[in-house]
Amino acid sequence: MPEVAVPEDPDPQDGSEPAGGAPVAEDGLETLLQHLRDTRGFDFTGYKRSSISRRVRRRMEQLGITDHGDYLDHLELHGEEFTALFNTILINVTAFFRDPDSWEYLRSEVLPAVVAAKGPTDPIRVWSAGCASGEEAYTLAIVLSELLGRDQFRDRVKIYATDVDEEDLARARQAVYDERQVRGLDPELLERYFEPVGTRFQFRSDLRRSVIFGRNDLVQDAPISRIDVLVCRNTLMYLTAETQARILARFHYALAPTGVLFLGKAEMLLSHAALFRPLDLRRRVFTRVAPATATDPPFAGGDGQVPGATPPATVDGTPEEVLLSAPVAYVVLNGDGTVRLVNRAAEGLLDVSAADCGRPFRDVDVSYRPVELRRHVDLALAERRVVRVDDVQLVRDEQILTLQIRVQPLSASTTLRLGGPPAVAISFEDVTEQARLREELSQLGSRLETAHEELQSTSEELETTNEELQSTVEELETTNEELQSTNEELETINEELQSTNDELHAINDELEERSGQLNEVNSFLESVLAGLHSGVIVLGRDFLVRAWNQQAEELWGLRRDEVLHQNFLALDIGLPIDRLRPMIREALAGDPRSHQLGIAAVNRRGRTIEVRVLGSALNDRDGSPAGVILMMDEEPPDAARPAD
Repeated sequence: MPEVAVPEDPDPQDGSEPAGGAPVAEDGLETLLQHLRDTRGFDFTGYKRSSISRRVRRRMEQLGITDHGDYLDHLELHGEEFTALFNTILINVTAFFRDPDSWEYLRSEVLPAVVAAKGPTDPIRVWSAGCASGEEAYTLAIVLSELLGRDQFRDRVKIYATDVDEEDLARARQAVYDERQVRGLDPELLERYFEPVGTRFQFRSDLRRSVIFGRNDLVQDAPISRIDVLVCRNTLMYLTAETQARILARFHYALAPTGVLFLGKAEMLLSHAALFRPLDLRRRVFTRVAPATATDPPFAGGDGQVPGATPPATVDGTPEEVLLSAPVAYVVLNGDGTVRLVNRAAEGLLDVSAADCGRPFRDVDVSYRPVELRRHVDLALAERRVVRVDDVQLVRDEQILTLQIRVQPLSASTTLRLGGPPAVAISFEDVTEQARLREELSQLGSRLETAHEELQSTSEELETTNEELQSTVEELETTNEELQSTNEELETINEELQSTNDELHAINDELEERSGQLNEVNSFLESVLAGLHSGVIVLGRDFLVRAWNQQAEELWGLRRDEVLHQNFLALDIGLPIDRLRPMIREALAGDPRSHQLGIAAVNRRGRTIEVRVLGSALNDRDGSPAGVILMMDEEPPDAARPAD
């Protein structure tokens, strides 16, 4: 049985309480639960309500009480009723190796790994939480003894078996079980680990010392620590979600870092992944998850400088040699508007050469082709600023080049070897590749913008889909919780049915025993009646025939099955029944005397005979008349008839 008191009630997800609220329960039931907690120390307030309400009402119906307040008064007046109530509430369904497949997995896979992780002399600590009458704890002892050997088991293993029911703990300490309780054990294990005690079986005393029983309420009491294997089967399903979470946190604390938790088949831990992860979900075996640890702070860089960076170089003034060999095309004008210098890059790019030096700029093709530059020159000189002409198209060798033209006024201090201060320097920079890249970047930007818009639209659609999926997930989680609650409820009802089935088996055994006794009594009475030489007829108060022995059949020719439950006064036999009426009525009236009557009658052969009839009252246990016993003997022909 679970070591908490185990009424089975749907938790908040089963519809018995509104979301986020307290369980919906009758005020009378809550008052009763508080009374049990305050007076007897059994705190049922954290358990599911539907089951505990059902079981309390079952006990109330057995007493004919319909109101919780009246039942509370009954508890206060009759102290022994607490025991009957707790026996009704607590489900004591347990067995050796219950769910054999799960125990086989524990024996073959889990426990060998636990033992292997230990040193050869390290202790092994096991906790059976909710041990009921001890079958589960002794099952653990059998499995570990088989794995380690008896000597190692006695030296290293401690099994702590706890429950809240003191009566169950007392039975568990005795370790005595009847034939029905050990029926599921392998005969070899039964022979090795149990000693016959009359018609019952007791667990071996030398191994029993390693199993320590004690009272522990999982809801209130502190957990046992440093546990390697914690077995708590079919307990959590009786508790509300909040209480389950509190107990699971205690289990997490109780387990050693490599500890294993073994639960019942209705307990999943789907919402407690931070505490436990499944080793085998189907068999409900979980391992402890280590608490999260803080990580080191991220590495912080230095002052933001990039190692190995080289500062940009500075450029001095631009002499004529630099201009002539510069990769950018230059045309320099004098203050009077004549061409003063044409560099080699300009000769290769433009329709201009050194022969044009000294000519008026307006007469040179470059002044108006590929773009009109004279007005830009005038503007630069007038405003003393650089004038830029961008994206100028020039056709060269069947290729379209893109130029960036800069018209820059020169200061009076700038001198060249040709003498005199220049007025304007015009640069023609081939930016075709950059223009192409800008165009591609522009197109790419347009495509990216379109893609961004599409991505934004897709993102919105994904967000909508995600919201729908989230809603679906929440619905599935709610459905899963409802199914889990339903599964727990069905498991609990199954436990109740199994408990009821055990009770019915016990009642059936008792009825069979009583039936056998009754058959013996009936056989004895049949033998007595058959052995009498007198005809015996037993009548009830309603004059119906209850007994008719073989001699009566011989006298009157009617078989027993022909007259049973027939009105004696209406039988058509050779006996003058009317003459027996006074005798029968006096016996039924309670006259304690026996009455005798001699009468003439006709037997089954049609011969007239003299019959002596003796009548006496048949009394029930309290002495009141319940019927009449008539004994009849055929008298010899020469016997004198007694007076009527």
